[in-house]
Amino acid sequence: MSSLLSQNKDEPLIRKSLSDSCPASSATNTRSLRHERLSRLSSSSSSDVPNDTSTNHAESYFLRRENRLSARKKAEEEMNSDYKKMYEKALATNERLKSRLETSKQDLATVKDQLHQAQGSEDDCSSHMLEAEKKESWSLKKRISDMEEQLKVKAELKQENQRLKDENGALIRVITKLSK
Repeated sequence: MSSLLSQNKDEPLIRKSLSDSCPASSATNTRSLRHERLSRLSSSSSSDVPNDTSTNHAESYFLRRENRLSARKKAEEEMNSDYKKMYEKALATNERLKSRLETSKQDLATVKDQLHQAQGSEDDCSSHMLEAEKKESWSLKKRISDMEEQLKVKAELKQENQRLKDENGALIRVITKLSK
């Protein structure tokens, strides 16, 4: 039993140093260690029966431990692969978003150009309209000034017409006095 205990104390240290040395060959190391343990346990326990149950107990302990370690490694590998998948997915999403951003930038540039062209044509239209309005305003002002002059002439003609009526009335009175 003491030899079993001494073996159990030494084995975790050996196992620890072997598993730390090379992670790539950990599966082969685990198999060789299991084989060594089983051979030691079987050689030490072949003489008596009570040792046989402790051997089975030790063997089942180590098998459970190895199963836990392999499950942990498998879980770590799955997590690493999950991280890798998530990273690749994030990269793909980033690339897709970058391409959408570029197309949006191109669309924006196109719309800006169209806006500038529309504003330029609007300025042209507004300048044409402004010129037309100026011409119309000038023609209206000219018509107003012509009408004002015509009103002045008309007023002068009315005055002269009134003067001529007055003269005519005076002449008619003179002629009627002379004819009597």
